[in-house]
Amino acid sequence: MISLHDEISGASPWIRRFVSAIPIDGRVLDLACGTGRHAVLLASLGYRVLAVDQDITAIEALRNPAIEARKEDLEAESWPLAGQLFAGIVVSNYLYRPFLDQLPQMLSEGGVLIYETFADGNAEFGKPSNPNFLLKPGELFALAARSDLKVIAYEDIYLDRPKPAMVQRICAVKGRLKGCIPLQFGD
Repeated sequence: MISLHDEISGASPWIRRFVSAIPIDGRVLDLACGTGRHAVLLASLGYRVLAVDQDITAIEALRNPAIEARKEDLEAESWPLAGQLFAGIVVSNYLYRPFLDQLPQMLSEGGVLIYETFADGNAEFGKPSNPNFLLKPGELFALAARSDLKVIAYEDIYLDRPKPAMVQRICAVKGRLKGCIPLQFGD
C-alpha cells in the first residue's frame, strides 16, 4: 500500500515548486489526477481539491475529506467541467487539445495554472510518442498568451531524471498573483 508520504514525495518538483502561488481560499482542480499524488500534496497544504479522472479508485481509497474525487470522461464530446471556477489548476502528464483552451477560462481572478507534460521530441526516449499527446514547441506559452495569463515560469526542455524525456511546463496566473513563489535552488 502506498503511504501518504510516498504520494507527496512522488509529486512533481515543478508542481511542488509553484503550488504556494495558488490562493489558499479557493478550490484547486487536479485534472487527470491518476493516483492522486498532486491532490494529496495540495490537501496536505490546506487546499480543497477536486480530483478528476476516468478512474478514481486510488483517490477514493485515500478517504481524505479535503479531496473530492469525481469520475469524468475528460475526452467526451462536451467539456464536463464547464462553468466551474478554481483558484488553481494542476495538470501533469496529460494532454487533450480539444479542451485545452477551457483551462484558463476556469481560473478565478488570481488563479494559477500549473501544467506540465511531454513535449515534441519525446518519441526519441519512449512513450508517449504519438504527436497527439506531445506539446508542440511553445504550445503552453501560446495558450497563456491568447488567454491573457501572466507567465510566472516556463520551460520547454530535456530532462534526464527521473527518466529521459522532453517536457514542457508552465506556471501562469490570471490577473495578479496572490500567493508567493519561494526561491528554490537545485531542483
